[in-house]
Amino acid sequence: MKRQNNEHAFFRDNPHDQPTVVVVGAGFAGLAVAKALKRSRCTVMVLDRRNYHLFQPLLYQVATAALSPSDIAQPIRHILRNQRNTEVYMAEVEGIDLDRKRVIFDGGEGHYDYLVVACGARTTYFGNESWREHAPGLKDAQDALEIRQRLLLAFEDAEREADPKRRQDRLTFVVVGGGPTGVELAGAIMEIAAVTIPQDFRNVNTRAARVILVDAGDRLLRALPESLSHSAQEQLERLGVEVHLGHRVREISGGEITIGDNKVPTSNVIWAAGVEANELTGALDIERNRGGQVKVQSDLSIKDHPEVFVIGDAAQVVDDEGASVPGVAPAAIQMGKYVGRLIADEVRSGTRLSPENRKKFIYKDRGMMATIGKAKAVADLKHGIHLKGLLAWLAWSLVHVLVLVGFRSKVFVVIGWVWAYLMNTKGARIIHRSTSIHSARPETQLPDQDRSGQTA
Repeated sequence: MKRQNNEHAFFRDNPHDQPTVVVVGAGFAGLAVAKALKRSRCTVMVLDRRNYHLFQPLLYQVATAALSPSDIAQPIRHILRNQRNTEVYMAEVEGIDLDRKRVIFDGGEGHYDYLVVACGARTTYFGNESWREHAPGLKDAQDALEIRQRLLLAFEDAEREADPKRRQDRLTFVVVGGGPTGVELAGAIMEIAAVTIPQDFRNVNTRAARVILVDAGDRLLRALPESLSHSAQEQLERLGVEVHLGHRVREISGGEITIGDNKVPTSNVIWAAGVEANELTGALDIERNRGGQVKVQSDLSIKDHPEVFVIGDAAQVVDDEGASVPGVAPAAIQMGKYVGRLIADEVRSGTRLSPENRKKFIYKDRGMMATIGKAKAVADLKHGIHLKGLLAWLAWSLVHVLVLVGFRSKVFVVIGWVWAYLMNTKGARIIHRSTSIHSARPETQLPDQDRSGQTA
């Protein structure tokens, strides 16, 4: 491979003339590709703007102070340290030149023989970008820490607020979106207010907190069977969560959210209503759906470029029945393993097949789960097996621990869960002051106290 003037140093000449496979993104899909190529006679280059892999299904637990970011993250280099044909680079990919087979990133560009785009997704506000400031989404560790700070600061502000109405405004939390993330967040916030912290505060009754879950659809968790959706709603409502279905959010400002025709005073809004593919997919200059996902072929490659694959949340994959493959971790892992094995087979044979001659990708749906709170969850394990309550929660916990990357992560998560379950506590309730958050906090007035120290 000849290096051009703007060729970055890590795209070195290949002394063995092996094909170069560039994987953009080290999420579930990208890591699965790299691992599937471990013994292949090719050079694998994994590029990611972060230096760590994040276990996104547990991000909500970081946001609600049950876990720390380090509990659900592992350095990418550490994960792939035993793969001698794989190199990892922290780089922001800015563009892709399909004709020249080059990846353009901060600092240069480099050649690929195979390209796998697994750049994931980001939060979408459906054209209402001004809402982003007031209603953070939950897609990465920084989002989770932002939400956690806002959540914990809300209780701190309520503790020192003398005016009852303003205190209740601070104790009102609105979660927008009735999918797994929204359901899990709403249940966890209610548990914090009602179970975890009541004894920690003197001037405010945290059990009086309102947690509102809003969704424009007619039921929660629409990917699950209807009976489990109803069970999830019942379990949330027993916790004290207010579920508002069939209502759209019309406006979000710094101190208020408009749901349908109703205005709810609150500064605590979390957005879990939708995602769109990472903006990098636009660099492929190929047909995408409304969510920015690339419409891939049956082998997950893109039209006219059998050497380029798009997988995970960045791809729209349609099964034989015309249904889209869901954007969940198991689907991303399956796509990654499929593409990795396909590339390995072609490298071994020395022949690149056309999409029509490749074995098509088939998604195996192994079910879906969502946790609601302590010993509260729903699980659809297929084959007619539907679990609710404690059994579903145990199944959810087991599956997530098994999929976690890294022995240390598994140990710390299990210890944290067991401790939280037995002691009704959250172990990561530390506030790291953020200038932007602190400056946005409302003015409060300390409650009057009599000489005994009790609030008047």
